[in-house]
Amino acid sequence: MKLSQFDFELPKELLAEYPSEHRDEARLMVLNRKEQTIEHKLFKDLINYFDEGDVMMLNNTKVFPARMYGNKEKTGARIEVFLLRELNAEHRLWDVLVDPARKIRIGNKLFFGEDESLVAEVIDNTTSRGRTLRFLFDGSYEEFRKKLIVLGQTPLPKYIKRDVEPEDEERYQTIYAKHEGAVAAPTAGLHFSKHLMKRLEIKGVDFAEMTLHVGLGTFNPVEVEDLSKHKMDSEQIIIPEEACNIVNNALDQKRRVCAVGTTVMRTVESSVSASHRLNEFNGWTNKFIFPPYDFSIANSMVTNFHTPKSTLLMMVAAFAGYDFVMQAYEEAVKEKYKFYSYGDAMLII
Repeated sequence: MKLSQFDFELPKELLAEYPSEHRDEARLMVLNRKEQTIEHKLFKDLINYFDEGDVMMLNNTKVFPARMYGNKEKTGARIEVFLLRELNAEHRLWDVLVDPARKIRIGNKLFFGEDESLVAEVIDNTTSRGRTLRFLFDGSYEEFRKKLIVLGQTPLPKYIKRDVEPEDEERYQTIYAKHEGAVAAPTAGLHFSKHLMKRLEIKGVDFAEMTLHVGLGTFNPVEVEDLSKHKMDSEQIIIPEEACNIVNNALDQKRRVCAVGTTVMRTVESSVSASHRLNEFNGWTNKFIFPPYDFSIANSMVTNFHTPKSTLLMMVAAFAGYDFVMQAYEEAVKEKYKFYSYGDAMLII
């Protein structure tokens, strides 16, 4: 398939700047692949599509406050530093993006916080905006990590033009987030409230938790018309034995197995046996799913509404069928569904 086939007109006002007031009261579009029907519901109605013994696979990664602002030595210029990943804990080396990048060269120092108690030295260029920083801080590693959290902001996606607000710290995080390491939230999971999770549990729905630490690559634009030539950034995934047992048991029982989010779908499709079983795994994946694709594990999916030409839209089209998904997106625009990270949701059964 070609990149241009995933383009569509998305009015600016449909990009969600804020989440819905209550997590589980976002709108939910339900796509039935067999019947080729589209229904309009609220997210809490999700419970009506699942029964005892069904499984929801969740990504329990936790977003850390990755966006920081520092000042360049001598000039005092304000520089945004986006922490991507820790390269070496002992030497406090980090892979980061800087903005504006043209001002930041090897050897420059950046000062953070009003007391300038945290300093970073640029020791390498990795990409046009990428740099390797060595942080200098008087204190233990635990104190250093605490300092990063104090100085960091919730890394809302760039399309959200407003300033970060206190409520974002909680709302840009799933309620089941456990393992810190993501620089973007697995957004399909943002719609689950404690109340809805409890109701699903009472109904007998099982949860299988796994981890994919979402990187900024999830927002990278596809720049090739031939999709087979696009390369995804690698992201770390962990699939524990317990999750495999829950999922494989549900598959044996012919139950509904739902991937909550594109990150979960990429995680499970990265570790499948020839007999369509989920395997334990701890490593990295750069799996790119686009049509046509034969899915092995999930037979249903929860996902948000994605932007034109995104790899996320391509995966959803592979799962529900290209024509059906593009028709649903046309309807979503017409019905003014909210798109992207803080937007509304879709259930594909």
